[in-house]
Amino acid sequence: MSLQSALQKLASYRKNNTRASQEIFKEGLIVLKSGGVSKLGDEGWAFLEQLTLSAIDIGRLDIADQCLKQLSEKFPGSPRVDVLTGVRMEATESPSTVLSFYDELLRVNPSNAAIWKRRISVLRRVGKIDKAVEELNEYLDTFYTDVEGWLELADIHSSCNQYHSALQALSHALLLTPQNPFTFLQFAETAYTSGDVPLALKMFLVVIDMNESEDEDTIPLGISVRAWWGTKLCSRQLVSSPSTYTSDSNTPVPKNIKLIDELATERVLTAYSGEQGIQARGLVSKWMSAGR
Repeated sequence: MSLQSALQKLASYRKNNTRASQEIFKEGLIVLKSGGVSKLGDEGWAFLEQLTLSAIDIGRLDIADQCLKQLSEKFPGSPRVDVLTGVRMEATESPSTVLSFYDELLRVNPSNAAIWKRRISVLRRVGKIDKAVEELNEYLDTFYTDVEGWLELADIHSSCNQYHSALQALSHALLLTPQNPFTFLQFAETAYTSGDVPLALKMFLVVIDMNESEDEDTIPLGISVRAWWGTKLCSRQLVSSPSTYTSDSNTPVPKNIKLIDELATERVLTAYSGEQGIQARGLVSKWMSAGR
């Protein structure tokens, strides 16, 4: 691959915030060995940061150290370089050493959000869940608009089977990203797991409404297929035994639940109606007919 081609691909990865570590490292190494960093101007530092992370991801710590050395010399005391140094330390140092490093950085600059989040991730990784949740709540009190922080908090609660707390965290994420169907989908699936089937159904339908056109002939794709599957799971249960399901959120069961169930069946089958989905369609039909 030519130097120019490698530079273009790397720039595209940075623009799209893509972390394709193997590809970035492969192309970044071409740039590094050919001395192409100097040709990038100020973009060269962003490239070195990009290559550092990819090198750590795939275990090429020698290259990561080489990049970090250049960055540290150019930007001594930079918070961004501090974060990269911490990530590099996480690869080889003990958790206690890394936490001490992050503690010292936060003592100097308590508003360093990136370091705070790295510290929380280390606490979670070593099993100090209560401490991680405590610090993440404190972090979100300071940086309320950090959607990733709320999603991380929801994920921690879900991993501990604390689904109601996870839904509370996801509620904040929904307020901050009301146009993101993936957040609504995560909320719906968490509600379903918590046992609040009416709420889950409502949120699956919101995802569908956000993601599909009004054209009935449209074949569901991507996230819509997942949302229709969720709708089918919920509606099937509510049709078969509506009195069994109570909603902690007091979400009512739609009066037209049977029609929703029939529509969900049709949409899921449509999603698997292509030639490549014939086998899957048969499995879906068999599964849906069971228990009817």
